[in-house]
Amino acid sequence: MNQDDELRRLAGLIRTRNANEVAITEVIGRPALIGHVGEYIAGRIFDIALEPSAVNPGSDGRFRSGPLTGKSVNIKMYGKRERLLDIRPEYVPDFYLVLTGPRTTTATSRGTTRPWGIEEVFLFEAGPLIDRLRARGVKLGVATSVTEREWISARIWPVSSGSPLEISRAQADDLRLFALSDG
Repeated sequence: MNQDDELRRLAGLIRTRNANEVAITEVIGRPALIGHVGEYIAGRIFDIALEPSAVNPGSDGRFRSGPLTGKSVNIKMYGKRERLLDIRPEYVPDFYLVLTGPRTTTATSRGTTRPWGIEEVFLFEAGPLIDRLRARGVKLGVATSVTEREWISARIWPVSSGSPLEISRAQADDLRLFALSDG
């Protein structure tokens, strides 16, 4: 394929992407960014009342039902699980709810994709997590390094023993709608 053909193909793909973004925005009511999509999905599946403003510091909403009723939550959706978590220590919610794509071990993004999908879901109790990170001397910020052990102990889906929150079969079925794999 020559350069002109590549440019034409890319332009067509961008037009298709833009049309998809308009359709997604019609569903979620906010720009079709991965973070907004994750908030919408989590709000529906975990019965979270989302904040009216998408720029509320520290919290995206509050749980409306279940054992976490009334607790604040910051929702993250990442295309891959890279053991990094965006933590703003000046605005700490009660919980971080993190929807991720597949776990990655690659050091570079060259030649890879970041599809939107959910392979795992994690629930971190924010205060104790931040205390443990500070005790280890970890710098808190946009790309806070969280150990694999912390991720494993915070996983709520796929369900494993010792999950910090039991999810229903209906919630698991809804999460599977966004899975990248058939497993």
